[in-house]
Amino acid sequence: MEAERLIEAGRRALAESRGALGVMAEAWQAQALARTVGSRLVLSGPVELRGEARGLSEAGGRGGSALDHPMVPAGATRASQLTEVTDVRKSLTALVVLLGEVGIALVGVACDTDEEGLYWQCIEAIDAADESVDRVHGMLRRLAEREAERERESDGPFGVLHGPAGSATGPP
Repeated sequence: MEAERLIEAGRRALAESRGALGVMAEAWQAQALARTVGSRLVLSGPVELRGEARGLSEAGGRGGSALDHPMVPAGATRASQLTEVTDVRKSLTALVVLLGEVGIALVGVACDTDEEGLYWQCIEAIDAADESVDRVHGMLRRLAEREAERERESDGPFGVLHGPAGSATGPP
């Protein structure tokens, strides 16, 4: 399944999750998806993203293993369904949104619990989600830099020329 569809499915599942364990399960699902998207981009993504993608894969792994969560049946991670990342920019942008929503949901669980173990699990998962968001933002910056560089190259060594010659085609 394509990355954007899986990310959207994760957003819906997070929105529909009830209770602390449901939110935690969805947080682990999101981190597993971040790890898998990162791994996919390391193997077949744009060369300039591979370092950050490796970092995303590692950060997603620190968020806890979705397979170890009691509410995630063995082999049932959404991430295992990932077949392609068709549009890297759109997928990364959607992943940032999902991870941000996960962080907000985890803050809610951490604030509502009296159980110290669950509180610290939430804090660790929040940290992992934040690190993943930072990695994705880094990749989005690199993509923007690459596009800007390509635009400068296509404009030629002197950029876009405006002036008397340009007036024959209209205002700049």
